[in-house]
Amino acid sequence: MVNANNRTAMLTDTCVACHGEKGNSLGPAIPSLGGMSRNYLLGAMLAFKYEESDQLNAAIESDQDLEDVEAFTRNSTIMARIAKGYTDDEIKIIADHFSTQELFVGQQEVSLTKAKSGKKLHEKYCANCHEEGGTSSEGDTGVLAGQWRPYFLWTMTDYLEGSREMPKKMKVKLEKMMKVSGIESLDLLANYYVSVIP
Repeated sequence: MVNANNRTAMLTDTCVACHGEKGNSLGPAIPSLGGMSRNYLLGAMLAFKYEESDQLNAAIESDQDLEDVEAFTRNSTIMARIAKGYTDDEIKIIADHFSTQELFVGQQEVSLTKAKSGKKLHEKYCANCHEEGGTSSEGDTGVLAGQWRPYFLWTMTDYLEGSREMPKKMKVKLEKMMKVSGIESLDLLANYYVSVIP
């Protein structure tokens, strides 16, 4: 018989191979999950599992436990195939587990000059949702501080190219930042988030 602790370990141990122990990624192409909110993680996994917006919304609306989850379709390499192998209840167990882990930040090179400029951009365009310098998961937004620079830049490119949906408020802010500060603003933000220790 599998008890709750064994079941959690059974489900999350497969994630560790890519996302690292306690959800702290060791590779630049993979995000860290530790410290993300439960609802954010649920939204991400369900978006991978249900690739179409109508299926995703139907899954969320049919489960009262998901009423506070906001999810947007995402571009995927392998996660869509992996997520389809889990039931929604198993996804909840995975989200519960990683939301209780602490984010550990791997060392990355940073330009302090770029980080200083990135901090100004963060405060102007991102801080209302990504609080405390991008370290907070309050409001069920992603933790940006400490994520790998390449992953952050690839994700932002997905948003800009439309292969990953985003909240309307974020879309407005991102488009405004692109218009005012250009594509180089993403590298400035990436340096800032690398410089912030959660």
